[in-house]
Amino acid sequence: MDFTFSEREEMLRKAVREFAENEIPPKMEAMEETGDFPEELLKPMAEVGITGVITPAEYGGVGLGYVARTIVLEELGRVCSAMPMAMQVHHMGCAVLNDFGTDAQKEKYLTPLAKGETMGCVAVTDPSGGSDVIGMKTSAELKGDKYILNGRKCFITNSHTSDYWVVIAKTGEGPKGISAFIVDKDAPGAKAARKENKFGLRGANTGELAFDNCEVPKENLLGQEGGGLGVAIKTISETGRTGMAATALGILTAVYEEAGKFASERVLYGKPISALQAIQFYMAEIYSQLEICRLLCYRASWLKDQGMRCDNEGALAKYYTCEAAVNAAKTAIEIHGSYGIMREYAVQRLFRDAMVTVPAGGTKEIAKVVLARAALAPFKK
Repeated sequence: MDFTFSEREEMLRKAVREFAENEIPPKMEAMEETGDFPEELLKPMAEVGITGVITPAEYGGVGLGYVARTIVLEELGRVCSAMPMAMQVHHMGCAVLNDFGTDAQKEKYLTPLAKGETMGCVAVTDPSGGSDVIGMKTSAELKGDKYILNGRKCFITNSHTSDYWVVIAKTGEGPKGISAFIVDKDAPGAKAARKENKFGLRGANTGELAFDNCEVPKENLLGQEGGGLGVAIKTISETGRTGMAATALGILTAVYEEAGKFASERVLYGKPISALQAIQFYMAEIYSQLEICRLLCYRASWLKDQGMRCDNEGALAKYYTCEAAVNAAKTAIEIHGSYGIMREYAVQRLFRDAMVTVPAGGTKEIAKVVLARAALAPFKK
């Protein structure tokens, strides 16, 4: 098995790293304070290839695929974890349009996403629960040449920074009573409502979407009526989970670098604390988790690029990497001692950011359900 990145992928990594290190840090204090995404960076990100990394060239993207996407998200997360969170949901918006959109829908909605003119947004979660898709309350009823959409979506990333949203709603009963729609933010009855005040991933805007007799043209149905559950599952399992895993991988990379740097520079007993076996063991734990998670994340993305099933692998990468990021960030705080809980040190932010990745994009319990099914499948009679 060859783990070597292509020349183009290495060039992309270098370009994204340079962009992230130069352009993002001046925005981070404001992101932490306001919770808002710096939209002025979208166009520069498009020029680097970040916004359109998985979008075909015919719709304004660079079409490099999912391994390249993981490279992008890891490099962004190494500097600021909120950036890959926002971008991975943006990519979900790109993927769902590319997979299920008509040519007209792709031209109208996918191209601006790739060019960084707006951000992608996929709204599945109702206040009644995100894991229970079939039990959602948001509904859409066809009346004439329009669907009338009513309900509310919550915990939606990019809710207030996107010009249009892919919304999953009930059009009937049961698994075949779910449909997907493209809803323009200026549609009658549509509203970006409350902004959430998260304690981590602050610069990834999260909020509610409200629909009060919202009028959605019939041609904005995404895929077939009744096919929305398949739209949601494919997008979450193949793009959402791999994206969340890559976001957590970026956090892990940052944790490793921050912990290693501090351990090498902090002097106690006349020598760097990296000479202490306890600190060495801590660093060994962080390093091991990072290398394991890199293998998991890039394998899931590679399978997706090959057109092979990656739902189990995506669930495993998401579950394991997000948990590892939390544990590694906690360990890094312990390496820092009292400095680790001070705002001027990055590890406290990385811990908060890592905690937010655990429920985002599907809870760890849902991931365990997927993995348990895979684990027991060979023994079914």
